[in-house]
Amino acid sequence: MSSDERRDSLADQAAAWVPPWQRPTPPSAAPVDLGNSVPPEGPELPKISDGPDAACEAGAEDGATSAGESPVDGAPAEEVPAEGALAGKSLAEGTPAGVGPAGGVPPGESPAEGGSAKRSVGRRRPAPEPAPELDDAELRGALEAILLVVDEPVSELTLAQVLEQPAERIGPVLDEIAAGYTAAGHGFELRRAAGGWRLYTRPEYATYVERFVLDGQSVRLTQAALETLAVIAYKQPVTRSRISAIRGVNCDGVIRTLVSRGLVEECGTEPDSGAFLYRTTTMFLEKLGLNSVHDLPPLAPFLPDDVEELADATR
Repeated sequence: MSSDERRDSLADQAAAWVPPWQRPTPPSAAPVDLGNSVPPEGPELPKISDGPDAACEAGAEDGATSAGESPVDGAPAEEVPAEGALAGKSLAEGTPAGVGPAGGVPPGESPAEGGSAKRSVGRRRPAPEPAPELDDAELRGALEAILLVVDEPVSELTLAQVLEQPAERIGPVLDEIAAGYTAAGHGFELRRAAGGWRLYTRPEYATYVERFVLDGQSVRLTQAALETLAVIAYKQPVTRSRISAIRGVNCDGVIRTLVSRGLVEECGTEPDSGAFLYRTTTMFLEKLGLNSVHDLPPLAPFLPDDVEELADATR
């Protein structure tokens, strides 16, 4: 067969072809009009003639009957929305999609709210339980026990933090303890020193304490060291040249001794000359039993009567 004859044959076949939905329905596949009749005990399957086109026709007819009307009375069957319609309806009505176990969000809670709530709960830490408040007797005993083992004055704030009690309770209790020791006539007393509280022996028993501690070994400051320390205590901050000018002698070696003993420390430089400035330390206040340098006794009672004449003579 030539190519022209093959093309004509294909064209004739295409022109003669009729789609299945336009072909006449076979008598065996015609739809059955049930009307209002009651279906038999068991549903009968439609009789479908052989051939693919007839099967397609029967499937289309059956689908139309089941979806469009009830097989019993011909009334329209209840329309079941598609899955997409359900999803759209739920979103429109405000019901979150994916509610329940599949969505991972509890019922009645939107996904955004649920996620943020879970995250905020995860970050929130439970508030620590407040420490129980001690009664006066227990607080007094705890303070006395701590003060017996400290090696330097301890502040009220530190005591309050250790005992987990309000800071305003510590001061009055310490004053009460100190007054009780004084009234009872103990050989020690509780007093403020260097910004804190510490137990000290009473001055009237100093000779016995000194005899026990020193035991024949005297470790005292020299007269030069005491004079230099007094000048620094009353004139601080002060330079070495100023100390030497007041004492009339070079006191570099004495200052080094006081620094090594922990009684004096450097505290910067003088702006004009750049010389080092010196001041007393907390150990100095602790050794003297003072709370601050403002508690030092005034110098006026210890000055000679002719101090002005001596000052004029030295000029």
